[in-house]
Amino acid sequence: MSHSCIRSFPARKRKFGLGLPHNPLKSNTNLVPNLYTERHRHPTKFGSFTTAFLNRIRIPSLGWVQCRSISILHPCILQATGEFCTLPTNELSDSDSCNDAIGHLEESHVDSDGDVTTKTIRRVYQTPVDFTKVNKNLLPTVVLIGRPNVGKSALFNRLIRRREALVYNTPDDHVTRDIREGIAKLGDLRFKVLDSAGLETAASSGSILDRTSGMTASVLARCQFAVFLIDVRAGLHPLDLEVGRWLRKHAPGINLVVAMNKSESLLDGSGSLMAAAAETYRLGFGDPIAISAETGLGMQDLYGSLKPKLEDYMLQVLNNEGTEESNFREDGSSCELEESKLQLQLAIVGRPNVGKSTLLNTLLQEERVLVGPEAGLTRDSIRAQFEFQGRTIYLVDTAGWLQRTKMEKGPASLSIVQTRKSLMRAHVIALVLDAEEIANSRRSLKHDEVVIARQAVEEGRGLVVVVNKMDLLRGKQLYDKVMEAVPQEIQTIMPQVTGIPIVFISALEGRGHAAVMHQVIDTYEKWCSRLSTARLNRWLRKVMSRHSWKDQAAQPKVKYFTQVKARPPTFVAFVSGKKELSETDIRFLKRSLKEDFDLGGIPIRIMPRSIERKAVNGTSKSGQITNRPSERMFSDKRKVCPVE
Repeated sequence: MSHSCIRSFPARKRKFGLGLPHNPLKSNTNLVPNLYTERHRHPTKFGSFTTAFLNRIRIPSLGWVQCRSISILHPCILQATGEFCTLPTNELSDSDSCNDAIGHLEESHVDSDGDVTTKTIRRVYQTPVDFTKVNKNLLPTVVLIGRPNVGKSALFNRLIRRREALVYNTPDDHVTRDIREGIAKLGDLRFKVLDSAGLETAASSGSILDRTSGMTASVLARCQFAVFLIDVRAGLHPLDLEVGRWLRKHAPGINLVVAMNKSESLLDGSGSLMAAAAETYRLGFGDPIAISAETGLGMQDLYGSLKPKLEDYMLQVLNNEGTEESNFREDGSSCELEESKLQLQLAIVGRPNVGKSTLLNTLLQEERVLVGPEAGLTRDSIRAQFEFQGRTIYLVDTAGWLQRTKMEKGPASLSIVQTRKSLMRAHVIALVLDAEEIANSRRSLKHDEVVIARQAVEEGRGLVVVVNKMDLLRGKQLYDKVMEAVPQEIQTIMPQVTGIPIVFISALEGRGHAAVMHQVIDTYEKWCSRLSTARLNRWLRKVMSRHSWKDQAAQPKVKYFTQVKARPPTFVAFVSGKKELSETDIRFLKRSLKEDFDLGGIPIRIMPRSIERKAVNGTSKSGQITNRPSERMFSDKRKVCPVE
């Protein structure tokens, strides 16, 4: 059919593409019209016009056309309708969002023999991007950069909507020393945010500030965006200019946003905020935005500055990754739901300078946290994630455990509180000991370490003891002394928990870290174990029969035994009779459970419950009627007084 015959239709019918006029520049007989997409957008209009069009060109009306793809139509229909559609298959309409673009399109071609061939092409993603449905591993990364004490940690807490990073006003000290990572939730934006240490370019070589600057430089290499924070109350500090020059040298291609923090104090209408913004242009990084991480002021401006940059990056990533469904969450869940379904959480605790951070770096196989010979380097509880034998494990490196005193103030006091919170949230606790101190002293565990172990058991957490720095022991005699002394003292200190696993490692040399993870996973599986009620009651009959009671009449009658919860395993023993379960009986049942079901190394809880004796014909054994209704008691207010 010629194109002139098609153009002779009335104008209202020539607008086949639902209001899209004919465009001769886009006419191509080899291009398949996107009727399948248009049919889903306007099924009523598409169906009525398709029938009228087929009747006009004297082709029988095909009712099944409306429910099938256009690639199965006859070639003459494809050629005749090629001029009517102005939406080719490799383009998306404006109404299609990128989160609905999971899948593929089919492009059909008609050869000289009249056969239709189709091929799959990749769909192009377009804005807007729904960040809440994007895989967390594909999210962009934004790092917070600035000199010390400009509010980076406060902005980090504001973005992740939790108070995780330590915030303390210390102009002459650095509170943050390690890189902390979290998922930011800024409106409908989701991205990875990193809290870095304050930069000082004039730090001496080998100092703590120099090492933190090196860690920040290595983090910038894997980040795409950065927020450069300055303290607007102090004006443009010379250190800010040095940090700007440092950024141009170490991260010349990073997308940067300048944020003037602590600007709530300058919103007095005097024009001081505008003067500070004009001074910020000396940095050469574009227009600054005024924010307040403490009060939340200016978060909308930060959202407007980051959104176009993050969307352009996500479109590029999604188009390069293809249309795999793994890039999106099939159930539509957001990052918050994923972070709430945590699996194994391991907290590494111990006294200062026993090798906790070194153990974390060894497990992650990267320099994730700052390490050194100085005691008390770690202040924040750093949380990291890694895979071990197909299992996702969340590690938490805590600050050195110290007893909090009334005289102690500042960041160290906040670190102690944060360490205790991390211990409460963990599933398994790895208590790290120093082998060199054990060899030189008479005791294996000091007071602080005993407090950690007992608190872990009382809170119902799994416990694994890790003896570090075994490489410093010279001679086989010291080596054997440590390996014998630690298990004996732990069993003496905590007799209620038997079979606590003990691992001897050297984190600096990388020896024994795999054994630590195997013991942690084994302890976690025991901690989550559940036993059936039938199996427990069969075990109960055997245990009660093999135990020798001094007085058979005083033997407690345990009628029923069941597990009510796991993590940790908690059991209920239903006891009948006048005799109740004593502490000795409960310890005997716990020890038997650990031996028979291999539950050593984890705390077990047994709660006794008494069973009331059943009444016979409404009368108990004492002859008192139990089903008699109680007499109604009236108060003085409801008492009826006689009328005189």
